[in-house]
Amino acid sequence: MEHHGEVMPQKTASNGKKVAIVGSGPSGLACAGDLAQLGYEVTIFEAFHTAGGVLVYGIPEFRLPKAIVQKEIDKLSAMGVKLMTNMVIGKVLSIDELIEDMDFDAVFIGSGAGLPSFMGIEGEALVGVYSANEYLTRINLMKAYIEEYDTPIKKSKAVAVVGGGNVAMDAARCAKRLGAEHVYIVYRRSEVEMPARLEEIHHAKEEGIEFHLLRNPVKILNDGNGKVAGMECQVMELGEPDASGRRRPVAVEGSNYVLEVDTVVMSIGTSPNPLIRSTTKGLETNKKGCLVVNEDTNETTREGIYAGGDAVTGAATVILAMGAGKKAAVAIHESLKA
Repeated sequence: MEHHGEVMPQKTASNGKKVAIVGSGPSGLACAGDLAQLGYEVTIFEAFHTAGGVLVYGIPEFRLPKAIVQKEIDKLSAMGVKLMTNMVIGKVLSIDELIEDMDFDAVFIGSGAGLPSFMGIEGEALVGVYSANEYLTRINLMKAYIEEYDTPIKKSKAVAVVGGGNVAMDAARCAKRLGAEHVYIVYRRSEVEMPARLEEIHHAKEEGIEFHLLRNPVKILNDGNGKVAGMECQVMELGEPDASGRRRPVAVEGSNYVLEVDTVVMSIGTSPNPLIRSTTKGLETNKKGCLVVNEDTNETTREGIYAGGDAVTGAATVILAMGAGKKAAVAIHESLKA
């Protein structure tokens, strides 16, 4: 951006075919860009008020400056890609309406995996308990890290982030930047089993995040006014490997203790929102709610409807999502160019 000036791509002459992209995250943006270059009239439908998907609501500014994402979106606009925000597909419009009423020749679903998971323990409904999705969205997309913004977010003294993935590290580092004196990563296995990238763990430690490993929450405590007063944890030890190949955590009897926190962030995974699959006939999903696609073309079980990214794989990486979007663009072109 700094060294290549303001050169914007040119708009390709239209080939008369229209493609709808559901979701403006990495898979949707990649698919839209490749199709626009091939002359397709592309419209992106985004549920939020700002384009970018997980690139803007999930990944913090210190890891991915939002100006970089906006520049990529501006390039797509220069190529003729239309962007419609505040469009919750499955509510405002259905997939069938895109095809039957708006005459789109193909649809790509890149709606991500925004449905958070919780543990089902006592106290998860208390004020001060967030999913990592909500916590990061409030901070990143809704600018809660800037004091001039009115986005509601708890001013925490001590935060427990439950989980050991990259998202957990992002949430913990955001909590630290928002002024929390103590931020704990609470993870039921050891550091060796943590799914987060080594760099993310290293950076979290550098910034003073405290790791409570081999610890599992069993209850979130109520201060008597419906707010978080602490989290009861149980010490774990590693037993035999489970189906994932990681050693299974086993509770140590009589080891419970209370971690004094006023905020708890649950970062134990996400799954695709059921809205699109529940409003679109013929879309097959697996037991995790992910869309089933042809591995070679990324076409779903409905002809002319393609999908990629976290909506297909479950929570994964930006680069995998982009690859899926590009693969689908090739398949869409092969199908429609005749």
